[in-house]
Amino acid sequence: MAGTIQEILPQNFAYVILTFFYSYVMIMYLGISVGRARKKYGIKYPQMYSDKDNIFNCIQRAHQNTLEVYPVWILFQLIAGLAFPLSASVLGVIWVTSRFSYAWGYYTGDPEKRLKGAYGYIGLFGVILQSLAVALQLLNII
Repeated sequence: MAGTIQEILPQNFAYVILTFFYSYVMIMYLGISVGRARKKYGIKYPQMYSDKDNIFNCIQRAHQNTLEVYPVWILFQLIAGLAFPLSASVLGVIWVTSRFSYAWGYYTGDPEKRLKGAYGYIGLFGVILQSLAVALQLLNII
């Protein structure tokens, strides 16, 4: 028979869940930014990019790039969070916050400024390495 949620999930897993909520706020913010830019620059659906306006394209790319990596981040964030909830949450907050920095840099219209969010690799690679550690622990290798 299954136990209570507190018996199943590790102590402090609530921080992992809160990190997922924070990531949802970030995804929604980026999506709303694209919607506002569509209206401002007159880009109609289903057109993904503008032939005339580079700033719209940068706003769209910031959102699209985040969506491209988001499923991978969620998977590794969850795995890492099951074994290392506090450190995985800190790494997750770093990654999510970096996506804001990435987007705000990109929104300037200068794609090089997106690199202001490069610190997010600390969070992403951190949870990837923690997930690897979980796998190795389950295999009794470490």
